Amino acid sequence: MTDSVQEQRIIIEMGMGNDLHGMDYTKACARAIEDAFRHSSLPLFGALEMSHDAMRVQVTVGVQEPDKVDVDTLVAKLPRGRAEVTAVFGGMNVVVENGSDTIVIAQAAVEAFLPPQKGWKLKS
Repeated sequence: MTDSVQEQRIIIEMGMGNDLHGMDYTKACARAIEDAFRHSSLPLFGALEMSHDAMRVQVTVGVQEPDKVDVDTLVAKLPRGRAEVTAVFGGMNVVVENGSDTIVIAQAAVEAFLPPQKGWKLKS
């Protein structure tokens, strides 16, 4: 992981996703990440003619059973930057009234970081 003191966070987005049947924690997390992406755009890369490879993407997903999340699958789905995914305890499981099924609800925070830039800077 890069030293965060040397990086500047340029975006943070939150998302929520679920798996209604099957208790698939990875699927719920993927949907939460996709939800976060629908709230963001990074036009500065085109404006500055900067490669997306300069960006580190840190994703934190929260579910009730983080050890059941396949973080490698989630990393592979991230379209830009150098991605890292961490699963932590969070989210929610909702047991269907008769106990026959459980809905998995996941939360995601997607953060993007860049190294310090020359010629322009983000406010501290």
